[in-house]
Amino acid sequence: MGKYILKRFGAAIFTIFVAATITFFIMNLVPGDPFMSEKAHSETVLQALNEKYGLDKPLIVQYKNYLVNLLKGDFGVSFKLQKNREIKDMIMESFPISAKLGAWGILFAILCGIPLGCIAAFKRNKWADNIIRVLSTMGISIPGFVVATTSMILLAVKLKWLPTSGLKEPTSYILPIFTLSFYPMCYIARLMRSSMLEAFSQDYVRTARAKGMSNFIITFKHALRNSLIPIITYLGPLVGYVLTGSFVVEQVFNIPGLGRYFVKAISNRDYMVIMGTTIFLAAFIILMNLVCDLLYKLVDPRIKLGDE
Repeated sequence: MGKYILKRFGAAIFTIFVAATITFFIMNLVPGDPFMSEKAHSETVLQALNEKYGLDKPLIVQYKNYLVNLLKGDFGVSFKLQKNREIKDMIMESFPISAKLGAWGILFAILCGIPLGCIAAFKRNKWADNIIRVLSTMGISIPGFVVATTSMILLAVKLKWLPTSGLKEPTSYILPIFTLSFYPMCYIARLMRSSMLEAFSQDYVRTARAKGMSNFIITFKHALRNSLIPIITYLGPLVGYVLTGSFVVEQVFNIPGLGRYFVKAISNRDYMVIMGTTIFLAAFIILMNLVCDLLYKLVDPRIKLGDE
């Protein structure tokens, strides 16, 4: 397993390098510059700003300097969003908020999606299965911003049960977490249903039934463990979905997380914030994919990793 982890770590470093390179050159292909504003700057001011941030140098030199600073853990400073503030400080301040929302969203999606999928498989072609399939299909089809605005209008504006924005009180977490978890919960339910139905057709389930075991024990003790492998596979992309989905949620519910910074950086052409956030999120998602691969071994010891 040690060799496998080292190989994956090397591949992760290379992937982050590729992501940093692509992001850097794409940002430099975008028309305009970070200092564009409604109030036009004079040529002297623009030249001084470009010299201050090293934007007057050739593109290849800027790229080299950016990679060197990146290796030192320096993501640069914000040009406009929070002028001259270190981007790593902005990330460390805002990411815990996004991570907290994302962690609760993933937990809610898993705790609700897995039992719903099991119930749908256990009650195959009955009314419970039909209701869960319809609801999960709707959940997968509806965009996140529709879920966010609809739940806000219904539960916060019309019924006045929940706050509309911010995270000032515990109840203000309910709508953002529900919005983030709704799609993955429905997807996990469908994935779990199909995986459980496949497990029910295996020989070890037939043997358990022949021994007189109850359907509850067969479902939640024997079939469930093997059915979790597709769910673990989905956990890596799920982290990416929750983090990118939080961009919309944080904008709609006015939450000061990393996603909100990212959206504002795009509208303000704050290239360094965009690049720093992209690289940070790419590294985090790569790390989570590695963790998911290692979890396979815990769920099913028969799985071989690398040269095992």
